[in-house]
Amino acid sequence: MSVALPEHTSATPSPRDHAGRWHALVSDTFVPLDVILHGHASPVGTITSRQLGRLRISEVEAGPQTVSRGRRRISQGGAEFLTVTLQHRGTARLTQDGRQALVGPGGFTCSDAGRPYVREHPEHFRVTVFRLPKAALGVTDDELRAVTGTAFNGGSGTSGLVAGYLEQLAAQAADFDPGTGHRLALTAADLLAALVHERRGLPVQRSAQDARSMLARIEDYVLRHLGEPDLSPAQIADANHISVRYLHKLFRAEGTTVSRWVQRERLERCRRELSRPATTAPVISGVARRWGFVSPSHFSRSFRAAYGMSPRDWQAMS
Repeated sequence: MSVALPEHTSATPSPRDHAGRWHALVSDTFVPLDVILHGHASPVGTITSRQLGRLRISEVEAGPQTVSRGRRRISQGGAEFLTVTLQHRGTARLTQDGRQALVGPGGFTCSDAGRPYVREHPEHFRVTVFRLPKAALGVTDDELRAVTGTAFNGGSGTSGLVAGYLEQLAAQAADFDPGTGHRLALTAADLLAALVHERRGLPVQRSAQDARSMLARIEDYVLRHLGEPDLSPAQIADANHISVRYLHKLFRAEGTTVSRWVQRERLERCRRELSRPATTAPVISGVARRWGFVSPSHFSRSFRAAYGMSPRDWQAMS
């Protein structure tokens, strides 16, 4: 599970080693964290996750516990992410940036994984956690402090719009195709950026919105042409009536490059096909060709680098 998160995952630790497995599952799903369990209930909980573009949506139900992220855990990775936690059952207390927020059902909080925080759950709880790159919001880390360590009401105003959209997105995540998922994830980032700007008393940056809209159109085009082995930045830019230079600038703002993003999406579709039941298992070389990989050896090396095992091993364990 720590190698790659499948489209749908769920785990229930056994009574004997549930604490250790739960800690590993929480850290693998979100970012490296410390977990302290309270009480002796077993099993400790379940996590179910899905991915929409760069947005990971995780439903969590568990018993009393405290999760924290200090400097040591931050150094282990994940500092580039923002997590938004929508509370459904129980209460929680989030401490970050010198503020404490007590949140109940219907409310939500935001945590910047690049800075220390503590989240306490004193009772059985159920939450939906949305994890996305901070870069997707187009705001600075300093601006992001306006929403951390703060409880937001999910019933009205901009925060109500954010909560309602995220809740509906989580409820229907399984029904969206990859292209639609990417666009909806970008909308979630736009809404969160609007919330940040509102809290800071700043106007929404129109240019940032335009760039994200253009990026969504580009990603949609790429996803429809992933199977073409000669798909290139020049072709992508020409089809979307922009310069190659501007194309590279859009992807740099997302913390990646055009080529890396295209390869990641190709690998993800190959991974999904190779996860089919053994009775209908596809031929590995055919899957690679279908998603634009000309060289089987290049595909194998890329797959291993991304998922920590060969395509054949992945298919065998699915």
